[in-house]
Amino acid sequence: MAENKKIAKELTQKLFDHLGIKESFEVTEDEDSINIVVSSVDPGLIIGHHGDTLDSLQLVLSLMLAKKLGEFRRVSLEVGDYKKNRSDYLKSLAAQTKERVVSEQQEVYLPNLKSWERREVHMNLADDPQVISESVGEGKERTLVVKPR
Repeated sequence: MAENKKIAKELTQKLFDHLGIKESFEVTEDEDSINIVVSSVDPGLIIGHHGDTLDSLQLVLSLMLAKKLGEFRRVSLEVGDYKKNRSDYLKSLAAQTKERVVSEQQEVYLPNLKSWERREVHMNLADDPQVISESVGEGKERTLVVKPR
């Protein structure tokens, strides 16, 4: 485990150096993923429009790490509490959507969510006895649907 963390730290530093990102970061590892928390005076630069730059950096780091380790490990890149705040919003969105589905007894579509955001909503509703959630469509058109059980 410590070796994966060391490799992740080296690869992150290499990528940041190559991109001219001079921010400090911490790497931790748990059973599910490798977590990289970046300390930045200008988090918006790394986060990008709607988190697009952050998602891209995270994907590149995941691919670099998978190539080096010979196995896929989920990488979570956090800057300025962006994902934590977004996660809190998604928890609230899941609850509001559930209430709407239950009261109207019809499915509700939640378009324009990134894959990790859909996953968060799915996980928030996974054990709910009143609603089910599923993703439909392909690629950028993939949409989350919440339906009454």
